[in-house]
Amino acid sequence: MLSVVTPDPAAGEVRLDLDQLVREGARRMLAAALEAEVDAYLAAHAAERDEQGRRLVTRNGHARERQVTTVAGAVAVRAPRVNDRRVDPVTGQRARFRSVVLPPWCRKSPKVAEVLPLLYLHGLSTGDFVPALEAFFGSAAGLSAPVITRLLAQWQADYQAFCQRDLADRDYVYIWADGIHFRVRLEQAHLCCLVLVGVRADGTKELVAVADGERESTDSWAELLRDLRRRGMRAPVVAVGDGALGLWAALREVFPVTRHQRDWVHKAANVLAALPKAVHAGARRALTEIRDAPDRDHAHRAIEAFARDYGVKWPKAVAKVVDDAEELLAFYDFPAEHWLHLKTSNPIESTFSAVRLRTRVTKGPGSKAAGLAMAFKLLEAAQDRWRAVNGPHLVALVRAGARFDKGVMVERPDEAGEVAA
Repeated sequence: MLSVVTPDPAAGEVRLDLDQLVREGARRMLAAALEAEVDAYLAAHAAERDEQGRRLVTRNGHARERQVTTVAGAVAVRAPRVNDRRVDPVTGQRARFRSVVLPPWCRKSPKVAEVLPLLYLHGLSTGDFVPALEAFFGSAAGLSAPVITRLLAQWQADYQAFCQRDLADRDYVYIWADGIHFRVRLEQAHLCCLVLVGVRADGTKELVAVADGERESTDSWAELLRDLRRRGMRAPVVAVGDGALGLWAALREVFPVTRHQRDWVHKAANVLAALPKAVHAGARRALTEIRDAPDRDHAHRAIEAFARDYGVKWPKAVAKVVDDAEELLAFYDFPAEHWLHLKTSNPIESTFSAVRLRTRVTKGPGSKAAGLAMAFKLLEAAQDRWRAVNGPHLVALVRAGARFDKGVMVERPDEAGEVAA
């Protein structure tokens, strides 16, 4: 583990402000990491020598100082250089040391790049990025207006490539679906961003689709699902989403075999909105008892108790649960390890929590195309932090048709592909 040690003669640095201390610590740690990386490279090739017995891989001083923008601010770096005189016997090309910690082209950390789409979706125009980020990071190095514009164009190209990729080699067993709304700058209409996140057969989560939609309508969802089907996507076993009717109607049309699971977070909010605040605490506990019941039978009894307690005075609130009971409790037919994941569309919700719903409108260029690209980059960055579902080995069994009772597998496919008791 790398650490920053401040010797006694440097105690005067304590008088520096906090930001300067953080940047100095980041600079030292980065320098130590680069030195350790080069030392490891030299040690790995220490035995390789020429005819005179001299090492083929040696140190070669340091490169010119450059500014690297990090979340700790702008950090000055002088990367160590390596003289690698080895030659590939097949291609005849010289070997070359390439730092993984700090590639030659790197002028900002990936975390900084993640900030840009977030700020764009919050309403910051391209021309406002430089002064805003300069004040935050202490330097505008690597973040000029032309750089931001080029990044925007590149991200839109990345998004277009994502929307055209082949899906025949992927199998999404579960999917989460949601519509995220943004106010697009200089445009009166809202951007409704349709998002799908899937769980592959190995249990890993992956971004499936990001598309423009018209108020989460059936036609918008159906067009997106048809496009995914054309590109090779199989029908998911379960789709998780909120109460938007457009999604479910589209699923019945395009993937009729897919099971529907309503998002409990949205459902609870809708039910509480139909009840007076005076009874929210008790109603919330009753809904939690339904959602977290140990099995379907207990959940149905909890629904009956909820209907008895609130049905006389607030029948509309109770109907929101009773009428959707089958789709609210669909998760009970799948592994208990997966119940937590199937109750809510959290991967989408958590990613967009910072820009959920109405973002403010500002002056400056803006478009739906750019907004979609920014939403895509946010999800792409978040995807690296998504963990696999609990019990990942069970996802493939779900796809194969295994049957579960009270969360426990009671039948599993045999080698012939049939279900064996």
